[in-house]
Amino acid sequence: MSSENLHEPADELSDETKNFHRAIVSLMEELEAVDWYNQRAEACTDDELRSVLTHNKNEEIEHAMMVLEWIRRNNPVFEKNIKTYIGSVGAITEVEAQAVAGGAGAASPGSSSSSLGIGSLRGAK
Repeated sequence: MSSENLHEPADELSDETKNFHRAIVSLMEELEAVDWYNQRAEACTDDELRSVLTHNKNEEIEHAMMVLEWIRRNNPVFEKNIKTYIGSVGAITEVEAQAVAGGAGAASPGSSSSSLGIGSLRGAK
C-alpha cells in the first residue's frame, strides 16, 4: 500500500511530519481492521466466534480513537474540525455551513454561541 511509505525523502522531512505520517497510517490500519472484523462477524455462522470477532472489532475502534486523539492534540486543523463536527447535532452539511459562515461549533451540544443556526430558523428545539 502506498500510504505505508513516505512520498518524499525521509531526510527532507521533520520528525513532526514523520510522526504525523505514522499516526495517519496507524489510524488507517485500525479502521481497516474494524471493517474486516465487522464483515467477518456479520458473515459468521457461529455465535461464539461472532462474539469474539465483535469484541476484536471494538478493540480496534478503541485503538483508532486513541490515535485520532493523538492527531487532534498535535494538529490544530484536525482539532478545529473535530471540535466542529464530532458531537454536533443536525445535518452535517448544515454544521459545515455554520462553520463556514463563522458559527463554527454553533451546532455542538453545550455550545454557548448566540449564532442563529438553520435549525433555530425552523423552530427546532
